[in-house]
Amino acid sequence: MKQNRTTLRSVEILKLVSQCPEGITLDRICETLDLPKTSAYDIITTLAETGMVNVAKGQRQVYTIGLTAYRIGISYTNHLDVIGTIEPELRAFSRQIGKTVFYGVLSGHEIVYLCKFEPENPIITTATAGSKNPVYCTSLGKAILAHTDEEQRQQVISQIHFRQKTPRTIMTAEALLQELETVRKQGYALDAREVEEHMECAGAPIFDREGNVLGAISASSFYKPEEDYHALGRAVKKKAEEISRLLGYLGKRPEKEEK
Repeated sequence: MKQNRTTLRSVEILKLVSQCPEGITLDRICETLDLPKTSAYDIITTLAETGMVNVAKGQRQVYTIGLTAYRIGISYTNHLDVIGTIEPELRAFSRQIGKTVFYGVLSGHEIVYLCKFEPENPIITTATAGSKNPVYCTSLGKAILAHTDEEQRQQVISQIHFRQKTPRTIMTAEALLQELETVRKQGYALDAREVEEHMECAGAPIFDREGNVLGAISASSFYKPEEDYHALGRAVKKKAEEISRLLGYLGKRPEKEEK
């Protein structure tokens, strides 16, 4: 059967990008796959526009796997419908705690909200399914970053352009790293009115069966001085652990056998 050359090149580029979690330049793609630069540019631009790859702009543009490719991949892996497993759990959790609940994943140096569930009397939140927020000032972002490996964490942080959204927004990499250490110890993250002055959120990571971070869940509500947000964080952490177990996570990363 005749194969389409452009399609084959697109698949080859996606495979190569997926092997470079730190990102890969257009020049490197052309060199590795022996492709004309004009052809490779047209393909990678189309892949970026469709969400199959992300573009991180700095001194040189680098490409990483995008949200669309991620969603395709997780739906295939082990024939496990991750979103299908998470959705009913979060829908029930939202009703149980009476707060808006999200599931989000890392996309470059931002968080993309994939799911949103509201209680019977929902509050108005600007975040919607498909929208994005910075990783450094969201409970979802902090929860994910705190549990990624150091190399990826540093790569993400190096791409961040800190912008103050409220007087409480984290504004430096040093402050973010200090916050992430706290998140690792307590198992949940707080957005202490860092994105919106009137909103407080608590988030916790979701792990797959190998112990890798898939994303995170969060619960959001209007800020109330009398509310115990650490208690909310512990409740979100407990639900995240329950969901992770449903996805096959056993509670820790597999260790290498001692010799």
